[in-house]
Amino acid sequence: MAGEFDAHEREIWAGRAEAYARTFAGLCAAAVPELVAASGAAGGTDLLDVGTGPGTAAAAALRLGARVTAVDAEPSMVALAAANLPAATVRHAVLPELPFADASFDTVVANFVLNHVEDPRAALAELRRVTRPGGRIAATVWASSANGVMKVFGDALDAAEVERPVFPTLPVDFPRTPEGFAGLLAEAGWTEASGRELRWTHRVGAEEYWRGAADGVATIGRVVAAQPPAGVASIKRHYDRLAAGLTGPDGRLALAAAAVLAVGRR
Repeated sequence: MAGEFDAHEREIWAGRAEAYARTFAGLCAAAVPELVAASGAAGGTDLLDVGTGPGTAAAAALRLGARVTAVDAEPSMVALAAANLPAATVRHAVLPELPFADASFDTVVANFVLNHVEDPRAALAELRRVTRPGGRIAATVWASSANGVMKVFGDALDAAEVERPVFPTLPVDFPRTPEGFAGLLAEAGWTEASGRELRWTHRVGAEEYWRGAADGVATIGRVVAAQPPAGVASIKRHYDRLAAGLTGPDGRLALAAAAVLAVGRR
């Protein structure tokens, strides 16, 4: 059903800005340095950060001297980003319709955003519309392979024998590979599209990481929140057991992360 996926995303993220910022935001932030560098952000650049969340990519662009406009579909994220980014223009906006004139920006960035919109091709076309001729896009999504950052939660749910609810799936999907993501940009009209994989080890305290799920952040949070207290306790017991086996020498979880960074030109 048209609109079902987007409505689901709005529900999942409603009011979750603070919880996300103190838990899973650190995971997504790891891609920001390469994302912003690939965007060509520099002094005097007009940059749009779409799906800004707490404003991590926007803040990086500001440090390079860019003039930054940041938008997000979730009002609590807009409020948090506005508080974090006094030097930026922060607005509420929902892809695939942005409240900007054609050719408003030199470059746009989208950090782990395009897998959260119902029609990523339409979203990319809209981002192209608001970009000036010759301008750039840089965007990330989670890779389809070698990405173990949520596996500990999935394994804990399996061990606790939790039945997953059926959530709406992305109706216009694409391969989460360098070639697949670059191809999606090209289909939306971007030229010189290319992609590459980013890999890193996410290190985080086990309790901090668990709080993301316990506080209802993202899909895993929705699943955990739907369980009765005994079910949550069972998931947590299995999570603690599994997390112990993933703890590195520094006492924190060591999780293999993989993303795809794609770039293109208007």
